[in-house]
Amino acid sequence: MILGIDTSVGTSVSVVDPDGVVRAAESSQNPLGHAEVIGTLIARALEDAAVTPALGVTFRTDDSITHVAAGMGPGPFTGLRVGIAAARAFALGRGIPVIPVVSHDAVALGYLLQAAVTGDDEQLIAVVTDARRREFAYTVYDGMDADGLPVRATEPALIPRDDLDARLAELGALRLDAPAVPAALIGVAASRALAAGRTIGPDDALYLRSPDVTLPGAHKRVTA
Repeated sequence: MILGIDTSVGTSVSVVDPDGVVRAAESSQNPLGHAEVIGTLIARALEDAAVTPALGVTFRTDDSITHVAAGMGPGPFTGLRVGIAAARAFALGRGIPVIPVVSHDAVALGYLLQAAVTGDDEQLIAVVTDARRREFAYTVYDGMDADGLPVRATEPALIPRDDLDARLAELGALRLDAPAVPAALIGVAASRALAAGRTIGPDDALYLRSPDVTLPGAHKRVTA
């Protein structure tokens, strides 16, 4: 049973069962206030899914959370770290593993699953999210692999807003702007990776841009 968490764009929480079926999903589209809502959304998702947090292996049942899937970005520094910290803290407190997932993979998976139904899954797609400061983050995908997971044709990268369309035209990729990243599909991607015995995300967050806060320099010498 997987608890999915993503705060790369808004805040989203889900519970996904071992078969990849979404049992609960809660979200807030507010691009700010991640820390204020993350705890409430986790509690609601667990209640809606009728599952228990389970403290340790000894107290685990068939309806206990056994893994936490964390959306690792790309995303802004402050917002993204809230979800990753929440996922790690939840997992640490319960002695269960964290499954890292590239956040753009969840958006791509949703599109590719729908495209597979309609038979329109041949074209390269580019998942695009607003990175602020007149930049976009984008990742290009080339269909799904045998494990039912999106295949990255490029890794996540930053690009100036004015340059994005020309870059995607050069690649021949369909642009998919993502106003939100669904934690439900973070959980589904994690369940498929778990079933395949694969690691599909990085251990560290995909910030793509360094934080604004920097270490202070040395103090100036004061002489008489």
